[in-house]
Amino acid sequence: MLQVCVNGSRGPGDASGVPMSPESMAEAAGLAVAAGAGDVRVHPRTPCGSESLSPRVLAPVLTAVRAAVAVPVGVTAGAPAEPDPGRRAARVRSWAGLPELPDHASADWHEPGAEKVAAALLELGVGVEAGVRSGTDGPERFARSPLAPRVLRVRAEVADPDPATAGVTARALLGILDVPSGVPVLLHGVDGGTWPVLRLARRLGLGTRIGLADTLLLPDGTRARSNAELVAAALSRTPRRAG
Repeated sequence: MLQVCVNGSRGPGDASGVPMSPESMAEAAGLAVAAGAGDVRVHPRTPCGSESLSPRVLAPVLTAVRAAVAVPVGVTAGAPAEPDPGRRAARVRSWAGLPELPDHASADWHEPGAEKVAAALLELGVGVEAGVRSGTDGPERFARSPLAPRVLRVRAEVADPDPATAGVTARALLGILDVPSGVPVLLHGVDGGTWPVLRLARRLGLGTRIGLADTLLLPDGTRARSNAELVAAALSRTPRRAG
């Protein structure tokens, strides 16, 4: 499975192609799915550009993206959108009145309150994408969680941005993961580590992720013009490398 994350924490200041409005997220998602992505993740934004868990912000994003794609659509439920753990879980519960819910949402186990957020998502019937990040206590905390067997998948994020070491960091992260039987793993990197980690995920037969949320560059080091271009490069049999 290849997921596309069309914006993440990035904004127009990072690249002109980063989508911010519901319409631009829908367009980016549609083109990325046409290029081969099988799952979509978006970070809904307020009109001023801030990440938000508000149902008033989430609803138009889901409506627009769902109209553009026929694959699962997920959102963030992380601390950048709402730092306070209790308020974050309450925000998730407030989604109950929405006409439609996301297929999945992230609960990042290195963040305080991850269990509360995951429990709120499960109460709504929303799949939990359990985020575990290298260099944090997230893997250990997830392994102790009674909710671990109930998550949709584990998203193993390699935070090492160095292309020379990201693969080693990824293997170390996978080595300490305690994933319940039957729960799939999605492995992805960030910035300079994106492409080495993606290639490793492909070799290991794991799900992976790409998009402007993770990298602004194609494998050969040139600037990516869109999420769809990154997806096409990720699905190429032999992605070109820089140098």
